[in-house]
Amino acid sequence: MAEREAPAQDGRALMVRDAGPAASLSEQVAELFYKLTWRTPLHNMRLTGKLPPRLFAVPDDPLPGDPVRGEALRHGRFQFRSLQVPFGKLDEEREKLPPDFQNYIHRFAWLRDLAAVANRAQGTELAEKLMDQWLDTHGMKVTEPAWRADNCAWRFVNWAAYAPYILSSGDLIYRSRVLNSVARNARHLDKAAQRAPEGRQRLVAWAGLVAAALLIPDGKARKVVGEAGLEKAIASAIFPDGGIVSRSPLALAEAVHMLGLLRDAYAKRKEMVPAFIDAALERAVPALTGLAHGDGGLGAWQGAGVFPPDELQALVAGSGVRARPARQARDWGYQRVSANKSVLLLDAAPPPLARESAVGCASTLAMEFSHGADRIIINCGGAALVGKHVPQSLATGLRSTAAHSTLCLADSNSTSILPGGKLGRGVEEVELDRREVERATRIEASHDGYQRAFGFVHRRLLMLRDDGMELRGEDMLLPEGPRRKRDGATPFVLRFHLGDGVEAQATENGAVLRLPSGGMWQFRLTGGGLTIEDSLWVDADGRPHPTTQLVVAGEAEAGGSSTGWLLKHMG
Repeated sequence: MAEREAPAQDGRALMVRDAGPAASLSEQVAELFYKLTWRTPLHNMRLTGKLPPRLFAVPDDPLPGDPVRGEALRHGRFQFRSLQVPFGKLDEEREKLPPDFQNYIHRFAWLRDLAAVANRAQGTELAEKLMDQWLDTHGMKVTEPAWRADNCAWRFVNWAAYAPYILSSGDLIYRSRVLNSVARNARHLDKAAQRAPEGRQRLVAWAGLVAAALLIPDGKARKVVGEAGLEKAIASAIFPDGGIVSRSPLALAEAVHMLGLLRDAYAKRKEMVPAFIDAALERAVPALTGLAHGDGGLGAWQGAGVFPPDELQALVAGSGVRARPARQARDWGYQRVSANKSVLLLDAAPPPLARESAVGCASTLAMEFSHGADRIIINCGGAALVGKHVPQSLATGLRSTAAHSTLCLADSNSTSILPGGKLGRGVEEVELDRREVERATRIEASHDGYQRAFGFVHRRLLMLRDDGMELRGEDMLLPEGPRRKRDGATPFVLRFHLGDGVEAQATENGAVLRLPSGGMWQFRLTGGGLTIEDSLWVDADGRPHPTTQLVVAGEAEAGGSSTGWLLKHMG
């Protein structure tokens, strides 16, 4: 049976994209001046103090390590999203690496991968060698990205979680260097956490500071300040419905991971977890799992690839939260309908705020649909996973409306992607109406992304039957507002990107889809012509995989257009 819930208040919800105030010139100058002070003896004096004699506890990291990356470490190289760099060439190659690869190194996230292939006795020598190498280059030189607040926070937490790998040496000089850097990280966060960019980065930075207060001595005052800062950071980063302001599942997963580790640190110290941390996790985990398909993994939204089921399960387990997936998150912006073995997901909100849109996608009204373990309709995903197989040029294309299962008008994005990477003008309002009708769930949503340039509003109607065996849809272009003068009709393309292993065969009025599990579905059109074209999807490690897409081409006259379609289980 489909999930049942009350209709939206007043039958309609209005979501407005708020660009948010840009930083003033004085704020930018102050931030530049603050970072310049990192190079002065004064800042080094701030980071100098009594060494912590020990860590009070070792929090448990719930995420599994990657054995492939772990084996690469044992063979003398860092590997990340198919890019590799030998340890000996790290200093000369570092600046050429994608930002996420640099973060992976500076955060010591590779300790998790090493732990996946080597126990403490096997991995200590290598971990200490790499620790020494990092300390030689960055231990006393406070620069970005190594000392960026969120990287500093993750580094502290990872050092604590994998302390047996880096603090087992009997070399007192080495141990002193490590403990000195542990203390310097904490002291740096004392000042840097409040200056981290609002959103995920600030949340992570404050959580790292609280972790430092719990896990090393002299943390009483730090804990009071850190908890107050973290509470404010959570309030500004996580919506009341549990979503994160960037609308990215990757960013929300990172927040859940950090808060889960912090919660475990409280437990290890036998201290009470502040209510606001438990409340944040109780909101965030259902929002995150609300984007899960029948195979247990997350859909590809706002730059994420297909998020693997085992990682999601580990994050949920580490959070300590047991709750059903969220079905309707207005601020987070995603709608979920679960009917028997079928799951329908819809992006029903404007793109993320301007300050959060570095990898944001023009995906408004895009959908994904799965049945059991088979993903039938997907988005390409992967815009945030720049690496060997996803160069920056491809990442830009993966952010486009055409890379999502929705309607694209005049080969234009519903929200523009600016040359610098930020999102520009486009969708500002999304109207939504969700209700239960006889033996089905009906969602009707529209956006104004094409109104200004073309004089049309895109409206999408979706209706999933309670048994999950039939999904009906209609995509309309409705004239609204002043329309710019154009010769003739305006062309549009309606795309349905197909999941991995789904085979499509064209028929007279649509296509037959054969799923990897052996099931068959029929896609039928009530208007427009259909072609089957090449497409791709990107996995969680940034590797593209070939697939196909159903493409429905048509034209919208001055009075608008309507394209109806049906996806039905055949056996």
